[in-house]
Amino acid sequence: MSAPANARARVRAQLTREIVDAAQRELAAVGAAGLSLRAVARRLDMAPSALYRYFESRDALLTALIVEAYEAVGEAAERADAGAGPVPERRWEAVARAVRRWGHEHPHEWALVYGSPVPGYRAPQDTVAAALRITAVVAGIVADAVPPGSAATGRLPAGPAGLGPALAPVAAVLLPGRPPEIVAGALMAWTQLIGTVSLELFGHYVGATEDFALVFDYTMQSVAAVIGLPTT
Repeated sequence: MSAPANARARVRAQLTREIVDAAQRELAAVGAAGLSLRAVARRLDMAPSALYRYFESRDALLTALIVEAYEAVGEAAERADAGAGPVPERRWEAVARAVRRWGHEHPHEWALVYGSPVPGYRAPQDTVAAALRITAVVAGIVADAVPPGSAATGRLPAGPAGLGPALAPVAAVLLPGRPPEIVAGALMAWTQLIGTVSLELFGHYVGATEDFALVFDYTMQSVAAVIGLPTT
């Protein structure tokens, strides 16, 4: 690329970053359903028409916010996993705590990706890879604990007939060669993690406990025990 083209690309990248940052502030103020390009433009002292050069619609801007949130929580999970050592159960606990911490630090972004669907918005395929990032971390921990061809571990009950075909899509992508009970266990772990953090952030545990961090850790340890993640 020529020098002028490089300069234009840098300016565009910087302005795109500023728009996304402003949209995140607007998201915190009004929620995803109330997000509009006009309001974001006001925050930047720009004409709304200028924003359309960077994002063709509100939905395109929402998609950018969603992808960024998924990437950020996935990165937090990956960092925690990388720093937790080789023991699967400790890796799982480190990842679970990191995801919960990210949710507390970014409640509006968490609500955007794991809360109620935004009316009128249909997520494009662009969001799938980013959304799978955290799922891949959980599946990777389980995969390392249960080599291909191994039997189910832990306290998982025997799966019903048809469980394998039912889980074939996720097994093929994340846990090839593992028994269907293990695939279901990994899916359960991901669901328990996201669901528990969501219920906490959305206020559903208010009045239920005086120390939710302790309850959360025990819940995640229980999940690890059910799946059979090694503790040493």
